[in-house]
Amino acid sequence: MAISEAEQSKASVGAWRMLDASANRAAEAIRVLEDALRFILNDVHLARQAKAIRHDLAVVLAGAACSQRIRLRDVPGDVGAGMTVARTPPRATLTDLIAANAARGSQAFRSLEECSRLVAPDNAVAFERFRYRLYTLERAALTAVASRERLKDVRLCVLLATGSSEEAFHNLVDQLLDAGVGMLQLRDKTASLPLLCQRTAAAVAIARRHAEASGVPRCLVIVNDRADVAAANGADGVHVGADDLPVPLARRICGPHLLVGRTAHSMEEAQQAVLDGADYLGVGPCFPSATKEFSSFAPKDFLQQVAAEVSLPAFAIGGIRPDRLERLAGLGVSRVAVSAAVTAAADPGAVVRQFSQWLKNWSQPEQAVV
Repeated sequence: MAISEAEQSKASVGAWRMLDASANRAAEAIRVLEDALRFILNDVHLARQAKAIRHDLAVVLAGAACSQRIRLRDVPGDVGAGMTVARTPPRATLTDLIAANAARGSQAFRSLEECSRLVAPDNAVAFERFRYRLYTLERAALTAVASRERLKDVRLCVLLATGSSEEAFHNLVDQLLDAGVGMLQLRDKTASLPLLCQRTAAAVAIARRHAEASGVPRCLVIVNDRADVAAANGADGVHVGADDLPVPLARRICGPHLLVGRTAHSMEEAQQAVLDGADYLGVGPCFPSATKEFSSFAPKDFLQQVAAEVSLPAFAIGGIRPDRLERLAGLGVSRVAVSAAVTAAADPGAVVRQFSQWLKNWSQPEQAVV
C-alpha cells in the first residue's frame, strides 16, 4: 500500500525529532565521559579522545544536513519526557559512571545512524564511526581504572632470566618474595620453550605458596613475549614489545583476566598502547643496561609526558639502579622494572627492600578512583 504524502511528512518530522533527541543524548554522554576522564581519572590522553569525539560530532551536527533538526524540537509534545523506570544502572564508582555513559552514548549514536538514513543519509557513516570510536574509548577508560586498582601497590618489577639451575631459580624467587616484590617478569630470549614453561609454572606455584603462608597479596608473575606460555602456565600476564604480538592479539590469547603490558619508546606508542587495551606500560629505555644493549634512550620529555598525561601504570625500564631513582622521581616516574641491579647483587632481597623503600618515599600517592 502506498504511503500518503501526509504520512510521509509526519514520519519525516518524527525522524528529525528522533535525530535531535539522539544528538543531544550523545553529546551529553560524551561530555560526562570527558569530564570524568579529566577530573576524576586525571588522564589527559583519554580526555582528549573524548573531546575529539565531542567536537567532531558538533561539526557534523552543525552541517546543513542536520542543523534544521532544532526547528522541529518539541519538548512539550514529547510523549517520553516524563517516563521513569524502576531501576537504572548504579553510579557508585567511576567504573559505573564510565560504563553507563558509554552505553548511553553508543546507543544514541546507533539511533543517530538509523534515523539519519531517513532524513540525512550522507551522515549515517559518520555516526557509525563515532560509535566505534566510543567503543574503543570505553575499553581504554575501563582498563585504566581497573589497572590502577590492580597495580596500586606494585611499584617494583624484577626481571628474571631462566638460565640458572632449578635450585638457584627457586632460591632467588623465594628471596624476592620474602623481600616483598610485587611483580616478577620472566625474560629470557635464549631459553627453550619447555624451560620457560617450567620456570613460569614454578614461579607461579612459589608465589601462590608464599601468599598463602604470609597472608599478603600474591606477587604477580608476568611472561615476556610469550602470551601462550603465560596463559598455559597460570601466569598473571604477558609483556609485549613492538616486535611481538600486538596487544589486541595477545588479549585474545590471554583472555579478559590476564594483564597485557606493552613497551613504549615514544609518546605515540604509549598512546596507541592505551587505545589498544594495554593494562600497563614499560617506558624507556632510560639508561645503559648491563643486560641489554640500546641504540638510543628515552628523552626526559617523553618520560615526563607519560607520567603527566597517561593514567595507566607505567614502569621505567632499562638500566635502573638505586643511584638513578632520584632522577626518575624528578620526572614523575613512580614505578620501575629492574634486572641486574637486583639479580646480580650479593643479597637480592636487601636490594629489593632498598628499592621498595626509595620508591615508597619518592612516589606521590595516586588519587583514589572511586
